[in-house]
Amino acid sequence: MRTEAVTRSARRRLLAGLGLAFATLGVAQAQLSSPLGAAPAQATGQGAGTHSPNSPFPELPKRSDVVPWSVLTAVKSKVVAKRVLPVFSPEVMAMQGTKRRVQGFMMPLAPGTMQSHFLVSSVPLTCSFCTPGGPESMLEVRTPQPVKYSLEGVVVEGTLQVLADDPMGLFYRMTDAVLVK
Repeated sequence: MRTEAVTRSARRRLLAGLGLAFATLGVAQAQLSSPLGAAPAQATGQGAGTHSPNSPFPELPKRSDVVPWSVLTAVKSKVVAKRVLPVFSPEVMAMQGTKRRVQGFMMPLAPGTMQSHFLVSSVPLTCSFCTPGGPESMLEVRTPQPVKYSLEGVVVEGTLQVLADDPMGLFYRMTDAVLVK
């Protein structure tokens, strides 16, 4: 019962944070590309997130076999028909549909120890009411087989999708993913 309530609360916080992450960047009446409502006038929740020095979880170790979050979070935005949309670098666009590895922290979207749909974030959650960063700092992951939830950092490998106009406000999705060492 408690796990279910925590998960519902986590989903609400995540969706609220993703909605806030689409700031209008000075355009007061811009409409989001997601169904979350109007964007605030001030940008909040944007960026890679900050690993709190008080976090009980260590920072992610440097690895040469993963896409660095500094590449994924270097997203600009543009306003198109009163909607704020991401603008990805050519480097990120070249990864569209390719097999990649990303390292981060799991954020479950359902109760239970086994997960087949979850988010991976550049930094761990440190506040039960906050998302750790903007949508550019999160990766939606779908696995064909459930994987065990971990509080520690993980590496996922799968087909990376770069989402230029996702209805839920996400920027990245990985399908057919597996956990790797």
